[in-house]
Amino acid sequence: MRQKLEVLGMVCPFPLIEAKNAVEQLNSGDELVIDFDCTQATESIPRWAAEAGHEVTNYEQLDEAQWTITIQKK
Repeated sequence: MRQKLEVLGMVCPFPLIEAKNAVEQLNSGDELVIDFDCTQATESIPRWAAEAGHEVTNYEQLDEAQWTITIQKK
């Protein structure tokens, strides 16, 4: 299953908090696609995913100040 989380316009640390909450609702192997525009989250979200043991399957910059990251729950 793949779920989308849009946290555009949210300031840090809210994108990370929302991502953590969303991943908790997923089953192992499910993916969460997060679209965000908070610069700090470019470091905090991948770092949290790695520390939690989740896999980042996609990570790209969409434009000057917008990114998308896909995390697969461990």
